[in-house]
Amino acid sequence: MRNVCVIGGSRYFGRHLVTLLRDSGTRVTLVNRGSAAPPPGVEHLLADRSDETALTVALGGRTFDAVIDQVLYTPVQAAVARTVFADRTNRYVMTSTMEVYDPATSPLVRTTPGVPVAEEAVDPSRWPVDPALPWQDPEALARRFDEATRYAEGKRQAEAVLAQDPPFSWASVRSAHVLGGGARDFTGRLAHYAERIAAGRPVAVHASPQPTSFVHHEEIAAALAHAAGSDAVGAVNASSGDTLDAVALAELVADRLGITARFVVTEGTDVSPFSFDRWYPMDNRRATALGFRFSRPADWLPAAVAEAVSGAVTEAGSTTTIVGKAA
Repeated sequence: MRNVCVIGGSRYFGRHLVTLLRDSGTRVTLVNRGSAAPPPGVEHLLADRSDETALTVALGGRTFDAVIDQVLYTPVQAAVARTVFADRTNRYVMTSTMEVYDPATSPLVRTTPGVPVAEEAVDPSRWPVDPALPWQDPEALARRFDEATRYAEGKRQAEAVLAQDPPFSWASVRSAHVLGGGARDFTGRLAHYAERIAAGRPVAVHASPQPTSFVHHEEIAAALAHAAGSDAVGAVNASSGDTLDAVALAELVADRLGITARFVVTEGTDVSPFSFDRWYPMDNRRATALGFRFSRPADWLPAAVAEAVSGAVTEAGSTTTIVGKAA
C-alpha cells in the first residue's frame, strides 16, 4: 500500500485530493493546524508547516512514498520542507499556480500574446531566491509588494528552493483557475458573477479582457495525485485546453439565468475576477505527454455555472430571494 502525506488539504479541492487518494487504496496522513477534521480513514497530525521543530516532532519517525504540499507559499516554507522531508520521502509535489506566469508581477517573466505559456517560461532551477525579503513578516512584505506580486513571487521562489539541489524528486503542479464544487468553491469568484448578474448589476471588465485558463476542481485534485505517482521532475501546467475571457464567462452565467449581462469598462484594479489586461494562458501539452488528460471547459463549465447560479441571491430589504434554476 502506498503511503502519502498531504500538507493542508482541509478544504475545496485539497479535501477532494485526500479522499481520492484514500479511496484508491493509499494510506493518507494529513498534516495541518486542525482547522477541519480529516475524512474518515485518514491519519491526522497537527502542526504548523512553517515551524520546522513542530513539524519534525509531529511527524515522528514516519516516512512516505510521496508528499503533496497544498500550502507551500514562500521560499522559507520550502526550506523547511527540504530539511524536514529530506530523509522521509523520495518524492515531493507542491501545488503551484498559473500566477507565476503573470508578467505584471515580475520583469523577468515574458509572454507572447497568442502563444500559450509553457513551463520553461519560468524555470525554477534558474529563478533567483531572495532570502533577505521579509517572508515571515506579512506586514513588512505588504509594504514591498502588492498582493498579486507577493503570491506569485512567493510561489516562484518556493519552487526555486525545491528545484535547486533538491534532496528528493520534485514537481510543481501549476494550477489554472479552479472552478466547480458549488458551495465548496471557497474563492467565491464564480459566485461574484452569478450574484452581480442576477441582481442586475454590471460586471466590471477591462476594455479588452484577455483570455485565461481554467481547470475543474476534481481534475486538479486528480492531477496532483497523478504527479505524486509519477517520476517526472519540474513544473507541470494543469489546465483545460481551451481558454475563456471575463466577458464570455459572464455571458455563460447570464444565459443560465435567462437574462442579459451588463458590463462596465474600467482600466483600474477594481475589476471582476478573471478579467485581465495581460496575456498568460497556459500550455498543457507537457501534462498530456506525461499521461494526464484534462477535459475541455465545455464538458464541465456549464455544470459549474449552474452550481453558482443556484446559490446566487439578491437582497431586497429584509427579503432574500434565490435566483436562477437549481443545478
